[in-house]
Amino acid sequence: MRVVFNVFVLLSCFVLFSSFNLHAQTISFGEIQVKVNGKAYKLEYADTFEKRAQGLMNRDSLCETCGMLFKFEQPKVAGFWMKDTLIPLDIAFVKADGTITDVKSMKALDLNSTNSSDTVLYAWEMNKGWFAKNNIKVGDTVVICAFN
Repeated sequence: MRVVFNVFVLLSCFVLFSSFNLHAQTISFGEIQVKVNGKAYKLEYADTFEKRAQGLMNRDSLCETCGMLFKFEQPKVAGFWMKDTLIPLDIAFVKADGTITDVKSMKALDLNSTNSSDTVLYAWEMNKGWFAKNNIKVGDTVVICAFN
């Protein structure tokens, strides 16, 4: 009886996990435009809990100009990890007024948290080295523009 129960629990967990992964792969992200230092960038937009939880996980690559903007429900000290994220990324944390507080690098599959140094409303992820290559740094102002 105990063995049957353990098998049932194990199968139930497998089905639950499988359906979660299937759901996670079907999430569709909107788009948003950000402007900084006179240049505009079109990004994927993670503005719900489910989209923020999925983020850039399980992707093999990210095009040179591709990235994602995460918007939180309210300003907070934000933390990100790289669970199931296969590519190294840089993250810029952005306050509600658009000021970049931090630009930090994150290693693929790293389970350690990368945290903002201040209360932020947004986080912007791009390929590792992208912010430096584009001369975007702490103190710059990001303007978030919705598409019509």
